[in-house]
Amino acid sequence: MVTVLVAGATALVVALFGTPLFIRFLTKRNYGQFIRQDGPTAHYTKRGTPTMGGVVIILATVIGYAVANLSAGRSPNASGLLLLFLIVGLGLIGFADDYIKISRQRSLGLRARWKIIGQAFVGITFAVLALQFPNENFRTPGSTHVSGVRDTSIDLAFAGAFLGLILFIVWANFLITAWSNAVNLTDGLDGLATGASAMVFAAYTVIAMWQSNQNCQFLSDPGAAWSACYEVRDPRDVSLIGAALIGACLGFLWWNASPAQIFMGDTGSLALGGAIAGFSILTHTQFLAIVIGGLFVIIVMSDVIQIGFFKATGRRVFRMAPLHHHFELGGWGEVTIVIRFWLIAALCVALGLGIFYAEWVTA
Repeated sequence: MVTVLVAGATALVVALFGTPLFIRFLTKRNYGQFIRQDGPTAHYTKRGTPTMGGVVIILATVIGYAVANLSAGRSPNASGLLLLFLIVGLGLIGFADDYIKISRQRSLGLRARWKIIGQAFVGITFAVLALQFPNENFRTPGSTHVSGVRDTSIDLAFAGAFLGLILFIVWANFLITAWSNAVNLTDGLDGLATGASAMVFAAYTVIAMWQSNQNCQFLSDPGAAWSACYEVRDPRDVSLIGAALIGACLGFLWWNASPAQIFMGDTGSLALGGAIAGFSILTHTQFLAIVIGGLFVIIVMSDVIQIGFFKATGRRVFRMAPLHHHFELGGWGEVTIVIRFWLIAALCVALGLGIFYAEWVTA
């Protein structure tokens, strides 16, 4: 528990005091946000606001995790390093996207082809490595079983290990792409994605700590394993990164809340979305993540509905998609939308944790 607090506190301090330094650095170089012309007109005043703030979030997370391990005199484990690889890797792709937008002053950043190739490289590498590094109990960070609150009986390796690896790579990359895009779409109002992400990471910190305390491999008598224990590897490392992400997001939110002095950009949104996907895979809660991150799912679905309905009928369901822009064009204030969406995010997190605990009780 102490190391979890150390991870969160360290990341909070780094983000809180590092963000204004990064703002000054970006401002001196005129690295400001480009605002799309077809968006809400109220956003025109945000043109030139420093972006790429996700760099601070990622750096604070890595430092928080490292300091927590050093304070406990422990070495990082496979799951923690894999999760950091996913966060940093996607963050680098987002950074390239942001830099091209800023340097060329346009809304189009990294070309779609190169963005897909970059995400595929990070995602495939993560998926392959997640099925490696078995510990003394032969558990790997990932599992070929599709998971709800824990692994189900649906095994992607039903026809052999090689096919299972291929199907797991496809499934893991779908989750990574979906969650990255979900957070990216949500990052349209000051502090909205940052605050909602912090709540999701808080949920996963609790889940990982619970799995650590109720882990099958930590039972004093290996023969006493019971149905409610969790077959996951390195939950303590996962909880440390979860706590570090909470601290990093909250420290960054101090400067990102309305009126934002800096935006996280694709650097942050892709990294945070990848983190959610990574948590769902490493804690074996892939479908539970849909509930916990319900706000992100709602916003993605609003975009899907808008595009699908417009192509089918030529009419729009919402004034503008994603959903938060619909309410913005309806006259809601930005702060009002953000706070109400945060409340929805909190309810989704509470519901997800309730389902997680209820499953353990019934098990």
